[in-house]
Amino acid sequence: MDTNILLESGTNELEVLEFTLGNNHYGINVAKIREILTYQPVTPVPNSHPSVEGIFMPRDTMITVVNLKRCLGMPEDGENKGLFIITNFNKLNIAFHVDAVIGIHRVSWESIIKPDSTINTENNSASTGVIKMDDKLIIILDFEKIVSDISPETGLKVSDVDNMVSRERCDSPILIAEDSPLLSRLITDCLKKAGYTNLIVTMNGQEAWDKLTEFEKAGNVRDKVHCIITDIEMPMMDGHRLTKLVKTNDNMKKIPLIIFSSLVNEEMRIKGKQLGADAQLTKPEIGNLVEAIDNLIDKSID
Repeated sequence: MDTNILLESGTNELEVLEFTLGNNHYGINVAKIREILTYQPVTPVPNSHPSVEGIFMPRDTMITVVNLKRCLGMPEDGENKGLFIITNFNKLNIAFHVDAVIGIHRVSWESIIKPDSTINTENNSASTGVIKMDDKLIIILDFEKIVSDISPETGLKVSDVDNMVSRERCDSPILIAEDSPLLSRLITDCLKKAGYTNLIVTMNGQEAWDKLTEFEKAGNVRDKVHCIITDIEMPMMDGHRLTKLVKTNDNMKKIPLIIFSSLVNEEMRIKGKQLGADAQLTKPEIGNLVEAIDNLIDKSID
C-alpha cells in the first residue's frame, strides 16, 4: 500500500484511512500506517493486557496485535477474521485488528471537528476528532492513548526530568501547541519541573498562530515567545502548517521551533526539516525535549 500520498508539506491536509468495526466507521492518519495485511494467526502471550491478542512475526519483525473492538468495549464476531493495520509511531510497531478497510480520504485539518469535553476528557478520550462525510461520521481514534493505556511505559517518560527538579527557574516564554489534554498537562508539568515556568499553552496550531500574530501586531513577538513546541496531528491547523507559517514570517523565523510528535519517523523528519523545524523529537523523549529547549534558547539569546 502506498502511504506516501502527500507530496507537499505544510498544506494543513492529511490522508485518513477509513475502516470499520461492526457498523461503525473510524479513521487513522495514513502517516501512522506501514502496511495493511490480511488476518494471520497470532501467538497468545501469557498475562498480557486483555486487549492484546498476541504477537506475530511477518518478515522477522515481532509485532504486537491489539484488538480494537476489545479496546472500545465492542462485541466481537468470531467469524470475521478481518485485517491488520500495521502502524509505526512512538518508535513502536503495532498491528490493530479491524473488520474492514473502506478507503483513503484526503481532508483538511480545518474540517475535522474536535470532540467536546463530554466525550474528550483528559483521562478518558478515545477520539482526537470527527469527520462528517456524506451521511456518516468517521471517528479518528487516539491510537497513542489506546497504546499507552495498554502499556503506560510507552507514553511520556516523565521520570526523565526527575533529576532536573533542582534547576534554576527560567522565565523564557515557551509556546506549546498540543491538542491532547493529557499530553499537554504532562508536557507542562515536566517543563515546570525542569525550571521553565513561563508557558503559553494552546490546543492546536491555529490557536498558537493566533497568539503569535497577536504578539506580532504588538511589535514584540520575539520577546513574548523564545521557543515553540508543536505536535503534528492537531485539528484546525497541524504542526507542519504552523511550522511553515512561522518559518516563512520575517518577524518569527528566528524563534526556535521544536516538533514533538509520535509521528516523527524518517519520512516526517525530512518534511519537518524542509519546513525549517529546528529540532524534531518523538513523544516519549521528554528529557531530550528539555535538552533541546535549553540548547535552542541559549543559541537564540547569544
